[in-house]
Parts: sequence; structure tokens; C-alpha cells
Amino acid sequence: MHKTLLALAAVCAMTSGAAFAQQSTSEGPFMVRVRAVNLDSANKDSTGLGLSVNDKVIPELDVSYFFTPNIAAELILTYPQKHTLRAEGARIGSLKHLPPTLLAQYHFTNFSGFKPYVGAGVNYTRFSSVRFDPAVQAALSPSIDKNSWGGALQVGVDIPLSKNLYLNLDVKKVFISTDVHSAGTKVGTFKVNPVLAGIGLGWRF
Repeated sequence: MHKTLLALAAVCAMTSGAAFAQQSTSEGPFMVRVRAVNLDSANKDSTGLGLSVNDKVIPELDVSYFFTPNIAAELILTYPQKHTLRAEGARIGSLKHLPPTLLAQYHFTNFSGFKPYVGAGVNYTRFSSVRFDPAVQAALSPSIDKNSWGGALQVGVDIPLSKNLYLNLDVKKVFISTDVHSAGTKVGTFKVNPVLAGIGLGWRF
């Protein structure tokens, strides 16, 4: 996934020329992007169980509003994503997570049509449909907290393709964690903390 993003960025850089510099100055304040995103989890925990969730490619939708040419707010959405939950590599159950994220962004405007940006904000993740295998449930009576709040960092670039249409490359670090309990007693914290590398298209209106 990362090699694909770099290759596409290189191709666009070589083919940009004057056409990219002559983008429309009558763009509206809204931008909608759709992305395919590779979710790569850090999978760190303090339980001693070696907990992890699988990496996967997920769809992503975001809506941005530009208050000025440089300042924007972006709301990032997807639908609940299902993951396999493992301990030391062995499957112990599954869960879903829904991670809407709100970011404040600064967009640079002096790059000959290219529009790099940086962002920072907050993520809320809701864990649902948490299921443990029967043997694990009987032995440990495990549970996790269903809500997570954490920070989010972002860097990306919008590359003009035609009037109001952009190729988007985007990388985010999102801080997601949950406390793990056994028979009602906290035994540690599981930190998912994924890096999300995405590629997609954006429409400005």
C-alpha cells in the first residue's frame, strides 16, 4: 500500500506542469473525499496476553469545510469495521469498531497547484459486537471498555486532476485504546493506535 502511494505521487509530480497550476479560483468551501485506507495497528497492550487485531483495507468518507483558503475542518467517517481479536497469535474472538474523527487542518497554497496539508484533532471510537470464544469466556469472563477518546494527527496532499477534482494521498496516526477486564477486574490496556495510509479522490464545490 505504501509503495503504491509513493508511486502515484511520483507519477503525478512528473505530469503536473502548468495544467495543475491553473486550477479554478472559484472553488466552493466544501470538499468531499472518498478513500481506500490501509489500517495498520500498533497492537500494544499491558495485559501480558499479546493482544492484537488484524490489519485491513477499509473504505473512508470525509467531508471538509474551508473557513479560509488555508484553514479547514474535516470529519472522517466509515461504517463499523469487524476485526479478529487474537492473543499471542491465537484467535480468541472478534469485535467491531466505529472511529469517527474530527480534525482541524492547515492547507499550504504556494506549491504550484499541489495542496499539502497537516491536521490534528480528536477521535472517538465505539467498540461493539464484542464476542469471545466460548472457552475464553468460560475461563476468564473477559470484557473491554466500549468507548475510546484519543488524539489524531494527519499529513496529506490534494493533487489537481481537473476542475474541482483531486487525487488525495493521506496518512493519519490515530490513538485508540481500551481497558481490558477479567471477571470485572482491570488487567491492562490494549492500544490499537493504528497508522492509516489512504488514497482516494476529492471533489471541491
